[in-house]
Amino acid sequence: MNSNQKPNVSGMVERTCFDKSAALRKKVHDTIPGGAHTYAKGDDQYPERSPGFIERGKGCHIWDVDGNEFIEYGMGLRAVTLGHAYPSVIEAAYRQMQLGNNFNRPAPIELECAQMLQSLVSSAEMVKFAKDGSTVLTAALKLARAYTGRDLVAICSNSPFFSYNDWFIGTTAMDGGVSRVEVELTVKFNYNDIDSLQKLFEQYPNRIAMVLLEPARTEEPKDGFLQKVIDLAHRNGALVTLDETISGFRFHQGGAQTLYGVTPDMSCFGKALANGFSLSALTGKREVMELGGLFHDKERVFLLSTTHGAEGPSLAAAIETMRIYRDEPVIEHLYHVGERLRAGIEQVTADLGVSEYLSVAGRGCNLLYSTHDHEHKPSQPFRTLFMQELIRWGVLAPSFIVSYSHSEADIDYTIEAFSRAAKVYKKALEAGSTDGLLIGAPTKVVYRRYN
Repeated sequence: MNSNQKPNVSGMVERTCFDKSAALRKKVHDTIPGGAHTYAKGDDQYPERSPGFIERGKGCHIWDVDGNEFIEYGMGLRAVTLGHAYPSVIEAAYRQMQLGNNFNRPAPIELECAQMLQSLVSSAEMVKFAKDGSTVLTAALKLARAYTGRDLVAICSNSPFFSYNDWFIGTTAMDGGVSRVEVELTVKFNYNDIDSLQKLFEQYPNRIAMVLLEPARTEEPKDGFLQKVIDLAHRNGALVTLDETISGFRFHQGGAQTLYGVTPDMSCFGKALANGFSLSALTGKREVMELGGLFHDKERVFLLSTTHGAEGPSLAAAIETMRIYRDEPVIEHLYHVGERLRAGIEQVTADLGVSEYLSVAGRGCNLLYSTHDHEHKPSQPFRTLFMQELIRWGVLAPSFIVSYSHSEADIDYTIEAFSRAAKVYKKALEAGSTDGLLIGAPTKVVYRRYN
């Protein structure tokens, strides 16, 4: 047990000391804009009393620079589906690293990894690798524009993030430095509202090149919505791309498109594809994808040409990760432990009478929680208080995204930590404020115009 952790009568321990993290926080903002390389990992997204820097991880457990141990949820922004430092994945990457990382010509492993992905995702007639979801989604848009000769992209307004590129970020409040010309080429429709998409096609006839959406988030597709989107887009001469950056290898080993029985023109995968190693993939129909190739009689498209897109160790990690998805009950485990966690959470909130204020939504494999104040309004102070109290009892959870490494014991511990945090949350509800309970400033939404 770490000396910073005080025993509790029930055997649980409090995490109370974050001195080393605090010292590093003072230095990092002088060197790294925002203090982190991903805005979702920034200081403004976590309570003041929290682990600012993670030193190592194993399975679903992590240790910060102060030696505090936590059960982690979210797992590297959903990128680590099997678990941190997963032995066979690490070994596969290490073996490949010994052969070299990057060459002037393709390596056989590039074909092997692409074929492995094709074996799991039936719509992947061709595959192109890169390093992050933003890159492949922008590449999909370029292909759609080249294929259709049109310029607009219709995106689903219910998805919080598609890309850091201007065509998406310019539609958010955090649009500094973005060309307004680019933003004017992006239009929005609503999930499970086919009429809102129909209206866009009527408003912009023969201009929409691509319809982009996640297959699902916290809301399930209703009345064949996804197929209706595809049919409507095709009737109007547009392509459909599914963003499976999150749902891929989490909802189903063949992607959410397999789960829901639809075939998009293109799909984008990332995050869980290589269990935390940097790899993303654009997949799609041959007639569309081959525009980025060498052997066709149409105008060439400079699609994806990234120096590190097919870097060997990440491809090796992806092959082993996909093998595990194929051969082991990964997806079944995610649903099982996630539903157990959901049941425990809902029992706690029902017992405390706070279900209307503190709740979870989504599939068991991808649970998100919402926090509302005493007036039933979404609240950053209440969210921050809840995270603070979970952290106090050893659970780091910006969401409740589980992994293959979360055990029954981890879930039991988390439910107990949730219960303790929810009791403090109830006190704040009764007081009508987090004053006196929340230490430091509340977290903030990422998409805001000013700090």
